[in-house]
Amino acid sequence: MSVKKRGRPAAGAQLSAELIVETAKSLMKSVGKVPSIRQLAATLDVDAMAIYHYFKNKDAMLEALAVSLISDIYEPTGDGSWQSELMQLAHSYIDLLLHYPGLLQTLLSMKTISPAMVFIERFETILQPLQLNARNKKDSLDLFVDYLHGFALSMNCNNDCERALKTDMIKGPLTLYIKMLEGLTD
Repeated sequence: MSVKKRGRPAAGAQLSAELIVETAKSLMKSVGKVPSIRQLAATLDVDAMAIYHYFKNKDAMLEALAVSLISDIYEPTGDGSWQSELMQLAHSYIDLLLHYPGLLQTLLSMKTISPAMVFIERFETILQPLQLNARNKKDSLDLFVDYLHGFALSMNCNNDCERALKTDMIKGPLTLYIKMLEGLTD
């Protein structure tokens, strides 16, 4: 039986903030919820206090985890039309929420906005050619995010295989949403 040292990791130890976040991502994907600090510590074979050497509290670790996950969604390239880039952003975000159960609840309950800012920056980059005024930009973002969150929640709740929602089912509603955005520029 190995004895875990308490507190700060030993000099030369392989523990890092990046390893903690990557381990949390892996656990979240397999367990279906955000891991506790104890679960992380057990998986990493360290004392829980060693994690607090890298993150001042669980909220700080959750923020790093959420930012890391959100950073994996589609990043606009400017190579395609804003419409296709918006569709790609929507699909990648829905896929992320489906592959990491518990992420949506975590995002919605967080006190910090840094994970949301990653998404917002990508959304605004995509819609930049439309030159929307501030109010229309905010309303467009709110509608888009609320729709995606509702769809992801519905997918997680629908266990009926015959009537299961599929990610490609967002195409119709998003096409209508895009037509609405195009109308704002007339």
